[in-house]
Amino acid sequence: MEPVFQNETIKGILSRYRRIWAINHAQSVLGWDMEVNMPKEGILERSVAQGELSVLSQEFILKPDFIELVEKAKGLELNEYERGVVRVLDREIRISKAFPPEFLREVSEVTSQATKAWEEAKKGDDFSKFEPWLDKIIDLAKRAADYLGYEDEPYDALLDLYEEGLRTKEVVGMFDELERELRPLIEKIMEEGKVPREHPLEKEKYEKEQMERVNLWILQKFGFPLGVRSRLDVSAHPFTTEFGIRDVRITTRYEGYDFRRTILSTVHEFGHALYELQQDERFMFSPIAGGVSLGIHESQSRFWENIIGRSKEFAGLIYPVLKENLPFMANYTPEDVYLYFNLVRPDLIRTEADVVTYNLHILLRFKLERMMLNEGVKARDLPELWNEEMERLLGIRPKTYAEGILQDIHWAHGTVGYFPTYSIGTLLAAQYYYHIKRDLNVEELIAQGNFEPIKAWLREKIHRWGSIYPPKELLKKAIGEELDPEYFIRWVKERYL
Repeated sequence: MEPVFQNETIKGILSRYRRIWAINHAQSVLGWDMEVNMPKEGILERSVAQGELSVLSQEFILKPDFIELVEKAKGLELNEYERGVVRVLDREIRISKAFPPEFLREVSEVTSQATKAWEEAKKGDDFSKFEPWLDKIIDLAKRAADYLGYEDEPYDALLDLYEEGLRTKEVVGMFDELERELRPLIEKIMEEGKVPREHPLEKEKYEKEQMERVNLWILQKFGFPLGVRSRLDVSAHPFTTEFGIRDVRITTRYEGYDFRRTILSTVHEFGHALYELQQDERFMFSPIAGGVSLGIHESQSRFWENIIGRSKEFAGLIYPVLKENLPFMANYTPEDVYLYFNLVRPDLIRTEADVVTYNLHILLRFKLERMMLNEGVKARDLPELWNEEMERLLGIRPKTYAEGILQDIHWAHGTVGYFPTYSIGTLLAAQYYYHIKRDLNVEELIAQGNFEPIKAWLREKIHRWGSIYPPKELLKKAIGEELDPEYFIRWVKERYL
């Protein structure tokens, strides 16, 4: 296979970029360790180390000779891979130039400490422990938007960090359509009762070792290269970290009951990991290795979780291994597993929400984030605003902070503007499904446990391109159209009515 980078100027850029890549690599290892292994009191030193590395990375990317090379490359005759390198770096330079080093240091230190404060606050259901940190994060988000600049409103600047080219007005349009379609649909689904609101499997208890065996079996069935290029660990909030194309790690959690949570978390994170593992290896150490945006990334995890993991065929596939490891499964059938994975009911917790109500959870967070940036809302106002909006959208009201404002880790991480990418990913997963069905019999392949053709389709259409193209352009290339919520609405009607 011939090398993708042939231009000498691009080779010079990539040679210098290696140091930036190495710092990012080290930060990923430190971040993974913080969530999986680090003792509680390690946070002070870890937050300082992360802050200093952020500044060091910025120093390298803003070196005049590096910027000069990227500027020079803009005027050269380049292939599509090399143009991708220039596009990604030009964007990174613009963002890095926007933030003063002391601001980056502050963000890293505040978010590292806020994460631990959030964990304590959630565990003790005590919002006061997190409130001062949340005020600092709101302030940092406003300052970040001002540094980056925007045309219409501050939220545009933050959205663009996670989903390149996305604007608030597009998100408003997406959520307006979803709210208009979904609220009556939810009522209709619950009236018709094709899928239940609850299932006795939710209350069945399991031992961690039992579900570990099930998760490992599923990952092996998917062809996840455990111990070779990947690992499965445990963390409070399941996540995926890629250190490179050959080292991608996922986590899940075991709560001792309601086993679909750990299975669907594992399947979800596998989708993220697969995106990284199926990149073109010739991109290694370059800025175009890795998923292009959070929305495209989430579309991969939601495809595996919703389209595959919640399918009738998948329930049938995993039933024997569930029965083998969980004694109580002798009382249930594959149909029970399918219904249990597809319950529809308003739920307080986003990560436990069914597919149909899920986007309304994201709409709530999107509204509050805009209020933080545009309307001077403070941390102390947010619990009540959250509860009121939850009641309006889903007819239920949190009784504790842990069920409401404290349930997500994202604001502790400082990632304001991130949440809409979850809905983008959820909608795109359904859109891919209707496109992939034109080429493959998806249901038959799932029933057979033959996931290679599905993985190959995703590799060919999306994964192998890394970050060469911006998200909207990648979608046009992959499926010939932009994001369209209509596919998701159609999928919900077909699956649940």
